Amino acid sequence: MLDTAHLLSPTTFPEITRGRLETLQINLGYRCNQTCKHCHVNAGPTRTEMMAKETIDQILQFIERQQIKSIDLTGGAPELNPHFSALVASARSMGVTVLDRCNLSILEEPGQEYLSAFFAKQSVHVVASLPCYLQENVDEQRGKGVYDASIRGLKLLNALGYGDEASGLVLNLVYNPLGAALPPPQDVLEADYKKRLMDDHGIRFNNLFTITNMPISRFGSTLLSKGEFNSYMALLKRSYIRANLQTVMCRNLLSVDWQGYLYDCDFNQMLQMSIDHKAGERTHITEIMNESLDGHKIKIAEHCYGCTAGQGSSCGGALSE
Repeated sequence: MLDTAHLLSPTTFPEITRGRLETLQINLGYRCNQTCKHCHVNAGPTRTEMMAKETIDQILQFIERQQIKSIDLTGGAPELNPHFSALVASARSMGVTVLDRCNLSILEEPGQEYLSAFFAKQSVHVVASLPCYLQENVDEQRGKGVYDASIRGLKLLNALGYGDEASGLVLNLVYNPLGAALPPPQDVLEADYKKRLMDDHGIRFNNLFTITNMPISRFGSTLLSKGEFNSYMALLKRSYIRANLQTVMCRNLLSVDWQGYLYDCDFNQMLQMSIDHKAGERTHITEIMNESLDGHKIKIAEHCYGCTAGQGSSCGGALSE
């Protein structure tokens, strides 16, 4: 796989600093039942990295001491971590909002059939990736048969009350562009998704999040192999909107890798750009149990333009209308 890290620094991206920490994004491991072309984690079935119970216990201690409001579970497929259920239940018992980044097809994997009912019982916010409402586009990006499995997963969640405003069970979908382009306007695309999924499958959901593909890892390698890296970076820079700097996710989010080391965001994690805490060294979550990161500088590189281009992009979708 071609590496883009050396092309992302130095950068002209403006300096930004951290605000109050509200969300802890936890990467539970890189193993996944899918191998998606746009995946910035380079996850897949052969990856063996997985967060240990000791690290999860340390994270729970950090959540309690720092009074974290929400945790955002990601991977790989986070559900494949053997301690996933225990982490979710413990966090919910502390009153923490839990978001699970679910690829939907995981709900049908052997041994994972309990997940949908478990999500509902724990009131987990499901953030489900569905890069298009058309079968051919989804299967092209994520693999043959993924679209049908995703539709079955959505229907299963709907049957439990997910997507119904009255139930309180939140089901949000995530869209990634198929190639080297910015996402279309989020509100317009959400309306299209809601109409097509309801008309074609009777499926309902709460919100659609549009996320810009980052020029790193697997997607970055694809850009290089196609000779599109420079033109994509030019697009991101040309589309930069300064106002998006105020609401980028790294201001209030901290990313934890499968070993417990800390980064300003999930993308920096993949580039091994640790938080600005110890010069030249990684910082483990156990080292800042009682320490505030408010006002610390955020590590930046050229890929940061992906979060500020156009409507902006974060793990919670577009930053502006």
